[in-house]
Amino acid sequence: MSTDVQEIDSHPIVSMSHREVMFALSGLLLAMFVGMLSSTVVSTALPRIVADLNGSEAGYTWVVVATLLTMAATTPIWGKLADLFSKKSLTQLSLLIYVLGSIIAGIAPNMGALISARLLQGVGMGGLTALVQIVIATMVTPRERGRYFGYLGAVFAVATVSGPLLGGLLVDASWLGDILPGFMAGESWRWCFYVGIPFAVAAFVVLQKTLHLPTIKRDVEIDYLGALLITSGVSVLLIWVSLGGSQFAWASVATAWMVPLGVLLLVAFIVAETKVKEPIIPMRLFKDRTTSLAVFASIMVGVAMFGSTVFLVQYFQIARGMSPTHAGLMSLALVGGLLVSSIVSGRLIASTGKWKRYLVGGGVLMVVGVVLLSTINPNISLFTVGLYMAILGVGMGSVNQNLVLAVQNNASQADIGAASSLAAFFRTMGGSIGVSALGTALGHKVSSGVAHGFDRIGVEPPPGASGSQIPDMTTLPDKIRPIFETAFADATGHIFLLAAPFAVLALLAILLIREVPLRETIEREDELEMLQASASGEPLTS
Repeated sequence: MSTDVQEIDSHPIVSMSHREVMFALSGLLLAMFVGMLSSTVVSTALPRIVADLNGSEAGYTWVVVATLLTMAATTPIWGKLADLFSKKSLTQLSLLIYVLGSIIAGIAPNMGALISARLLQGVGMGGLTALVQIVIATMVTPRERGRYFGYLGAVFAVATVSGPLLGGLLVDASWLGDILPGFMAGESWRWCFYVGIPFAVAAFVVLQKTLHLPTIKRDVEIDYLGALLITSGVSVLLIWVSLGGSQFAWASVATAWMVPLGVLLLVAFIVAETKVKEPIIPMRLFKDRTTSLAVFASIMVGVAMFGSTVFLVQYFQIARGMSPTHAGLMSLALVGGLLVSSIVSGRLIASTGKWKRYLVGGGVLMVVGVVLLSTINPNISLFTVGLYMAILGVGMGSVNQNLVLAVQNNASQADIGAASSLAAFFRTMGGSIGVSALGTALGHKVSSGVAHGFDRIGVEPPPGASGSQIPDMTTLPDKIRPIFETAFADATGHIFLLAAPFAVLALLAILLIREVPLRETIEREDELEMLQASASGEPLTS
């Protein structure tokens, strides 16, 4: 395959046919499927995993937060590296890191080792999350990008549907645990970490054969100081949010040093970014109103969506007594809405060039969905919960990918990697904060609900029945099980209520975004003018 390339200020501009784009997109979609599957396949297995490894509610939260933390901290770094080095090699590197983390997670003997492995997985997933969208932005014009982002939305939906179902089947197939030497019988959940490896290997091979982008050769210095500062600052603050209220009081000595340290590191990062030639996050990007508002909306979406929906599987298994497989099936409602809206909105945007109406509509549905899900209680019907999830899914499908599209439309090709990773970075960071904070709130609400339940029936709670531990519902006596079911149901509705204001803030930011029609060229007008001014001879071929 040959790809026509022209140079603009050392940034190759790629011209590819629809057939070539679809050929290359196959490997990218497979890589994105790997990244999404690693999160969703574990979701239905988490209650069993935490119970088998003697974990707590905090441990349950940290298995999720660990991945989100390193995804958030490394996404802008991957994005900037994509502006400097081979996007293909970076995508393959992130796949290799993901595979290594998956292998370690599968053999983890305790919660500490599992959380450490999930940190490594998050580094690889951060690369996949940022790089797939960046590569698409390199190949496709913003006007057509909505259609291809719709394909990403479809893959996201398929992974979100198949992941929980596959995870549930693996957990319920206890005989699979006997195949793994050295582990206890019944620990079939370990296969949840191995199941994505064949897909990762396939994605690596397909990318090698199908993705042919020009390699950017630039004499630059990597901003190691900026990378260290942003990673450290984000990590300190996310660890504080995760542990605050459970491992130490919010008003404590730990808070007194962690918060100032995290803020100081991020301030130092901002200062450092203004003094280097190739910053991790160019501060000039925030001069654009659309970018700034989209970033703020991404944070709020992360808090509201990721922070609340991650606990739905736990609700179905504990409060409604479902098997992991059945709980995975319940996710079809959320993902069905997401699948339809992501594909339909992407195609409509590609045909009209207008995108804000879909962002606004999605934002409204997100608010409605979160508010409706806050009414979850022990007696609510499953059909009603599924309907509310579908509404939320439609909103998410119209918002997530189109926020990135709005940012990319205003960015120059020189900054496409950093700009594309911004929205993903802040959405992931918001999700980390949301999962941590709402997970802590869920734990407190469950503990108080369990204590109230034992008081109501006049029974002294047995040791370990405080609600801070994830219970194995199959082993609880019939008299005690309803106490935990009620406590988890009420707590789930409570965290959606806490998430609602963040969804409202995301909608307000979306309303303030000024719509700029999607351009029909990969380059901005100023870049095209530079191209015309510097054009000489035939285009380069790679």
